[in-house]
Amino acid sequence: MSRREIRERIFKLLFRVEFYREGEMEEQKELFLEDAEYFPEDVTEKDKNEIVLKYDAIAEKLSEIDEMINGKATGWSSRRMGKVELTIIRLAVYEICFDERIPTGVAINEAVELAKSYGQEGSAAFVNGVLAKFAE
Repeated sequence: MSRREIRERIFKLLFRVEFYREGEMEEQKELFLEDAEYFPEDVTEKDKNEIVLKYDAIAEKLSEIDEMINGKATGWSSRRMGKVELTIIRLAVYEICFDERIPTGVAINEAVELAKSYGQEGSAAFVNGVLAKFAE
């Protein structure tokens, strides 16, 4: 899988956090990994493991990430943001602040691309605006 495909799968798994309780996410993660739509037979165990490890790392820091977002998103709180945009921003903030392997510009660009694909009109600009504050 490409880096973009892996990031997209992480986004889709992380999106479920908005709909399930913390105790249910382990089962949701297992169901997600078994879903042939997201993981056809040619997906390697290495790719699956990378997705799970990054999801787990983000989930572990979710409250800290949300605090960071709330501190930077002037006039917005994470509770008021759309679920798609919030999930994209959470993923990108994790990459910017906690994953040294991902350059800030790449994290922002990939987040904007996800917003274009999964958000509504204006989502990409919103995501870019919030994440630009993390690049300062």
